[in-house]
Formats: sequence, C-alpha cells, structure tokens
Amino acid sequence: MSDNTIFLGKSDKREELFLPMANRHGLVTGATGTGKTVTLQIMAEGFTNAGVPVFAADVKGDLSGISQKGEPKDFLLERAKQIGFDDYAQGFAAVPTIFWDLFGEQGHPIRTTITDMGPLMLSRLMGLTDAQEGALNIAFKIADEEGLALLDLKDLRALLKNLADRGKEITTDYGNVNDQTIGAIQRRLVVIEEQGGEKFFGEPALDIKDLMRTTRDGKGYMNVLAADKLVNSPQLYATFLLWLLSELFEELPEVGDPEKPKLVFF
Repeated sequence: MSDNTIFLGKSDKREELFLPMANRHGLVTGATGTGKTVTLQIMAEGFTNAGVPVFAADVKGDLSGISQKGEPKDFLLERAKQIGFDDYAQGFAAVPTIFWDLFGEQGHPIRTTITDMGPLMLSRLMGLTDAQEGALNIAFKIADEEGLALLDLKDLRALLKNLADRGKEITTDYGNVNDQTIGAIQRRLVVIEEQGGEKFFGEPALDIKDLMRTTRDGKGYMNVLAADKLVNSPQLYATFLLWLLSELFEELPEVGDPEKPKLVFF
C-alpha cells in the first residue's frame, strides 16, 4: 500500500482509495449479511492509520469491536491466502477509539446548548407549527437582546414562561404571542425530556475539535457514537446528526483538495 491510499478490498486486483479523493461523498449498500459493517470497519481502520480521525454512529453495537485487538482464525487465514490477501494477518491491531453517548452511559456525554442548537433545528426537533416556530424565534430574539443565557431545557422553559407573562408588553415590537402557543411548546418540551433531551442540552458543549484528535504516534481516533439506545428516540437522533453536520460545515474552513481529509463522517 502506498502512503496516500487506503485499502478497501480485493477483487481480481487490490482495490484502494486515493486519500486526496476521499473528501467526496460515498455510499455503501447491500442486503443484510453482505459485509457493509466490515467494509466500514476496514475503511475506518485505513483512515485512522493514515492519521485521519473518523466518526461513526453505532446503531446495532457491532462497530465497537474495532477498539479491540483481533483474533486470527485458521479458516480466515486460509481464505485470505486463497484470494491473495497477503497482509491480512497484519490487520488484527486495535484501533484507537473514543466512545460517545448522548445519554452519557456508554461513552463520553455529548452536549450542546439551546443557543447553539438555534430556533430552526429546535423547531424541527419538536415538530412545531409555523405559529409555534414564530413564538420560539421571538423567544430567542429576546434572549439575545437581553443577554439571557439559554443553556438547557430549564432555561428555555423559564424564558417561555416569562414570554407568556409579558405577552401584551412584547406584542407591539414582536407580534402576538398567546398563552396557548406557549403552552403547546412547553408540552413539546416534555416529549423531548422524555426522549433524554435534558442530558443532551447543557454545558460543557461539545467542541468539534474533540472529534478530530490524533494519537501521539499520528493515528486518527475512531469516534464511535453509541446509538443503540438513541435510535429509539428518532427525533433526538436525527436532530443531533443534523446539528453535528451543521457545526462541521460552520467550523471547518472551505479548502480545495487536501492531501487527506480532516475528518471522515460515516
């Protein structure tokens, strides 16, 4: 393998990915049992060996094994020999791995603040109507103008209550915000709390650079999001991934074709 490629697999020849071209979008598809997870693990290991950090969500719990040293099996070694996979036995090393968990149970907790999430994504998370989304935008606007911190769901609840109490006062400047609209948003917040949202919102907020670390010997870390429980909270799961992608888009500089990616996101 050359220094600027990673191994993908072997057909009638060795298949490799050229690292300067690895900043493109890709898709791995196939039926159950066809090797999608193994393909992901092989690619992830190649990227980390090349010094590229990787992020992947582990929905079924079968990605976590990448953090452990592999155990050679005779039948696998024999099969590798048959297809000419000469360096297969070298691929049993453990990959440096960091586990993350929105609930803080199976890895480092991931948090962001209500302010960082913003009214648009928060509205999508809660499934608000146009009127309710408008009221939430007013709440964020007032918090910004009055220097009010919006860190967690308790802060947002308190602000919405304050908004309801000041309904007539703010109507002239921002528009009508009635008690029914505020009450509907508060009920939606209860649903988010039941899905575990109170653990996601708060400080310290995740720094994107925490996902882009390398080891002392230059390998990229494999960041695994424990999502086997999170997948049962689809709104929270989808909103988190959308927020993370938006943070990457905002934080990472726009560059041409680097020698290798800054981060690979599965």
